[in-house]
Amino acid sequence: MNPVKQLFGHLVSCKDVSHLLSRMQDKPLTPFERVKLRWHLGVCAMCVRLDEQMRFLHEAMRRYRE
Repeated sequence: MNPVKQLFGHLVSCKDVSHLLSRMQDKPLTPFERVKLRWHLGVCAMCVRLDEQMRFLHEAMRRYRE
């Protein structure tokens, strides 16, 4: 993996990313927040999995409400 990408990806903690992913379900993120999230998701498989799970749950709740 590119060391620069890895360095920038870990400037944001997994805890911060989980907050961003949660907030993203309710309202759009700022451009800077989206960049931080994208960089971190490029290097952290656990956060990628959390993103997938949250998207799945969001879609399931949307379908349930219909």
